[in-house]
Amino acid sequence: MKSEGVPRWASALDAVVVYAQGALCSRLARGTVPPDGRVLVTGLPRTVDPGSVRARVTGDSGARVTSVRVVVEAEPADGESADGLRQERERLEDACAAARERHERLLVRIKEITELRPVPPPRKRDDPDHHRRTPAEAWLTLADFVDERLTRLHERLAESEEELRRLEHDLAIAVDRCERASTAAPSGQVLTTVCAAVTLDGGTGEVDLEIEYGVPGAVWVPAYRLTCRQADDSGTLVLRAAVAQRTGEDWTGVRIALATADLGRATELPRLRSLRIGRRQPAPEPSGWREPPAGLADLFTAYDAAGPRPAPLSAPVHVGAVPRSPDVYGAALPPVPPSVSAADAPVPPAPPAYGGRPSAPAAPGGLPAPVASARAAQPRMAALHAAPQAAPAAAPAAPSGGMAPPPAPPAPPVGPPQPSSAELDYAALVLNGPAEPAARRGRLFPAPSFDPVAVEHRRRAEAVAALPLPAHAVRPRASAGSFDHRYDAVARADVPSDGTWHTVTVGRIPVGLRTEYVCVPAVEQRVYATLVLSNATDQALLAGPVEVRVDDDFVVAAALPTLAPGGARRMGLGPAESIRVTRRTSLKESTAGLRNNVTVLAHGVHVELANTLGGPVTVEVREQVPTTTEADIRIEEQADWTVPDDTASADHPDPGTRVWRVDLPAGGTATRSGGYEIRIPAAKALVGGNRRS
Repeated sequence: MKSEGVPRWASALDAVVVYAQGALCSRLARGTVPPDGRVLVTGLPRTVDPGSVRARVTGDSGARVTSVRVVVEAEPADGESADGLRQERERLEDACAAARERHERLLVRIKEITELRPVPPPRKRDDPDHHRRTPAEAWLTLADFVDERLTRLHERLAESEEELRRLEHDLAIAVDRCERASTAAPSGQVLTTVCAAVTLDGGTGEVDLEIEYGVPGAVWVPAYRLTCRQADDSGTLVLRAAVAQRTGEDWTGVRIALATADLGRATELPRLRSLRIGRRQPAPEPSGWREPPAGLADLFTAYDAAGPRPAPLSAPVHVGAVPRSPDVYGAALPPVPPSVSAADAPVPPAPPAYGGRPSAPAAPGGLPAPVASARAAQPRMAALHAAPQAAPAAAPAAPSGGMAPPPAPPAPPVGPPQPSSAELDYAALVLNGPAEPAARRGRLFPAPSFDPVAVEHRRRAEAVAALPLPAHAVRPRASAGSFDHRYDAVARADVPSDGTWHTVTVGRIPVGLRTEYVCVPAVEQRVYATLVLSNATDQALLAGPVEVRVDDDFVVAAALPTLAPGGARRMGLGPAESIRVTRRTSLKESTAGLRNNVTVLAHGVHVELANTLGGPVTVEVREQVPTTTEADIRIEEQADWTVPDDTASADHPDPGTRVWRVDLPAGGTATRSGGYEIRIPAAKALVGGNRRS
């Protein structure tokens, strides 16, 4: 239904902040404040989170917002606003079903024609001939008929298969278009409009209103493009983002910001209560909370005394047992076991008319029991009225010869009331009537706000979180660490609500560059080119894919590691085929000591490098020296390599790493030789054997 008499203000989407999952949208509306201050701001999506809607007045008009809540309206859709993609998909589904049915009928007909066989007539008993001859023309006529019919049917079958293949192809395209279509377009025969009901106080004339709300179904991952020159030591890193959203509204010409924070995390500060020494003082009640009035239970005494409502005409029939009428308190009596006849069953009293005085229950001897006072019957009445609302539970075992006593009511909570935020939202509270349980009747409780249509829209929107990531892409929460960052795009962008990745340019970031060549010939005799990036800005760079372009030529697509402000990280660019490396090793085993009680294992390492590039390069050669914690084992190094300064970093995690830095001129070669000796007691040996490289 549509709200009549309330002014409607059209709104336009202005800004969107995309978080790790979900987005925070801002809409702008402008209008004249009505006398009562109530307006409806239209344009909100169906996936909006009602608890996240905020409104504020921008400018110096003097008006202020006193309340805001979400209102959903529905009206029949006209023919022009129908979903064309959905109708085309349904038409193709019907056409495919009809084509399959025709195809199956042709197959059945072909099978029937194929099974035609000539059957000779039966021989009569008084026929003198043992075998009756069938004319050959009949056999040939039947064969010609079967061949002609099968030829026509197979031609129609080929046409049917081609038609079915074409329709299935068109249906697959229509299904893909429906899945990729924007969810902002209305679908179905009912148009749903989500509005923000805003109440304004003060101010006259036109005011500018900003509506802020959160929606699920939006994700993003960072991406980069690095451009540099061959001889420069700096470059430009273009920060881009792959954004996918299925929020139910198209983001057209909006200001986009990207944040790594979690939109749904709790932000409420803990409340630190004071410690008092002395007399005990009651805890203060929450602001805006009032206790229910005294004597609320007596308000429904006359209603309970009127008895239960009339039972429906179509009562359920118990199979195998005699049904019994409900007692005067509205609770159904237990059925009579099948072993007891209906004549022997106790006759229950007739139910009183609605509003009349309830009759007393029958005593075991058939006489009415003493009538209890209404005040004494009130707890039982309240419990029985609450019974239909409570979930069924297993009844306790009754003692022999009697019925189980009713369960005791739960004890009331001790201490001051602790209402939730929903119970303090007085505009959304509903007064429960007498038909509710005794603990809820006459009290204000939040109205049930379960909307299955909205739940389905949010479920479909959250499906974008399962989209496959682009190559080398990393989720923002995985790369941001314990810090949160925000990136504001320099220009407005368009992102349709189709659930696919769209690239948005955020901005340009200057970075420092240094090309280095690294090789580990003990593992692989290849030289790798690396790029050392240094971030001199105050903005962190998250991990993600990067396209490297040197002199406007594409070089490689690599993975950029997370780069903190002021930090430097190494990024691999792949093998450098223009630089060759060769490694040779030698091992000499001997003895030493006064009585030859020490085994000496002398390891030699020889590395050769050759540069075929047109310019000089610096190659970092990494080697590994064994380490030990045993007191009787000594390792002596015999080389001019150095220990890297950052042995605890990711590039040098092992303390035994050693580095040679070799400067190679253009077209030049260089050699490096070194080694180490392992001295162990003669009675011991290395695990795996002493003679190893």
